[in-house]
Amino acid sequence: MTGGEVAGILVAVFWAILVSFLAVVLARLAQTLRATTRLVADVTEQAVPLLADASATVRSAQTQLDRVDAIASDVQEVTANASALSTTVASTFGGPLVKVAAFGYGVRRALGRGRDREEVPPATARRTVIVGRTVPVARRRKQKGR
Repeated sequence: MTGGEVAGILVAVFWAILVSFLAVVLARLAQTLRATTRLVADVTEQAVPLLADASATVRSAQTQLDRVDAIASDVQEVTANASALSTTVASTFGGPLVKVAAFGYGVRRALGRGRDREEVPPATARRTVIVGRTVPVARRRKQKGR
């Protein structure tokens, strides 16, 4: 065998190994692509119902938010009406009620003073405070007389 024939055999063997290696790589790549295709198909089958459910949930939430917004505006209107009513009642009845209450207080106080004078003797009713303590009226007269 000549050197050219040996070189040709070596190149042929090298090409056979290279082609075999590429065939194995292509076969594995084809398996990976098939698995990926199945995975994408499965995800698509599961994602479509999930997206439909999510869309329905978002629509329901929007409906509830619209209702809450309507309720909040009604509550705001009721609050404004209650405030106006409170102001009206206070301005209409507030002054006269204060006058009636003051009159009642004055009457009670006047009637209470009359009872206090009858029940408590005048000598013990009045007291003088000297340096933080109370001295009855009788003692005061003695202290003034000294």
